[in-house]
Amino acid sequence: MTRWGILATGAIAASFVEDLRLLPDAEVVAVGSRSADSARTFADRFDIPRAYGSWAELAADDEVDVVYVATPHSAHHAATMTCLDAGRAVLCEKPFTLDLASSTELVQTARARDVFLMEAMWMRCNPTVRRVTELIADGAIGEVVSVHADFGLAGPFAAESRMRNPALGGGALLDLGIYPVSLAHLILGRPDAVHAWASLTPEGVDQNTGVLLGYDSGAVAALTCGIVGATPVTATITGSTGRIALPDPFICPDEFTIRRGTGDPEVVRVVEPAGNGYQYEAAEVHRCLAAGLRESPLVPHAVTLEVMELLDTIRGQIGVSYT
Repeated sequence: MTRWGILATGAIAASFVEDLRLLPDAEVVAVGSRSADSARTFADRFDIPRAYGSWAELAADDEVDVVYVATPHSAHHAATMTCLDAGRAVLCEKPFTLDLASSTELVQTARARDVFLMEAMWMRCNPTVRRVTELIADGAIGEVVSVHADFGLAGPFAAESRMRNPALGGGALLDLGIYPVSLAHLILGRPDAVHAWASLTPEGVDQNTGVLLGYDSGAVAALTCGIVGATPVTATITGSTGRIALPDPFICPDEFTIRRGTGDPEVVRVVEPAGNGYQYEAAEVHRCLAAGLRESPLVPHAVTLEVMELLDTIRGQIGVSYT
């Protein structure tokens, strides 16, 4: 049995706890928040035995095997560092932090403490996405020549909302754009050229962003994200001999469509819909902890840092700062 502690009490924390119920070897034993009342309310809602009014108390609980950090982006570094310093394994929500430097510090700390650490990039753990990458590796669509992906929400978001607050890592890029960027990285690896453009909110965060990644192989990735319009939230991976389409939402699909050569499109169902889709990353954490691993082969530290470096580069080009 893997014993979980939940750090934060928002909507994503609730969804994650709901999905842990789908895993027979998962148990939520504690929750921590900066507010004791919030922690107790969350604990009562999900029948969690212990509720703490501080992150440090949760991190100090020796009956917790791993902590799921579900705070807003801006608090990921501090919350994760609190847990790592206490020797607690961590699954930290994406984006890992607000920038490469602070993400690197977390990885270095985890390695120095000899503690498991993983970014909660659930898309990379999704069975459907994993099957797609297997097919591509096997040459099912030939050599990949392009990746197209988008993630946009309609809004409108109030000026004081988290989505528009620079201090909280607001804007489309970190919240939504990380998914198209991560998919392109998963399929094509580190790009050789990055070109980005965005329109900004009055607060200075991106509200409509386009990114073009170029590869020496000749492949390209065209990616968009935004908080001004509801995009299809789909992705297409085109190869020299075929094409794979991931449906809405491509970040956690249950099926995909593959077209090989001039043949008819084939719909491939990998898993039946269940829960919210977070159970797969939790299961990967269980597997890694049972094997004594300090990082996940599905979401390795190097990938987390390379994607964060890409996001830093894009931010620099579009003129967004979170300070």
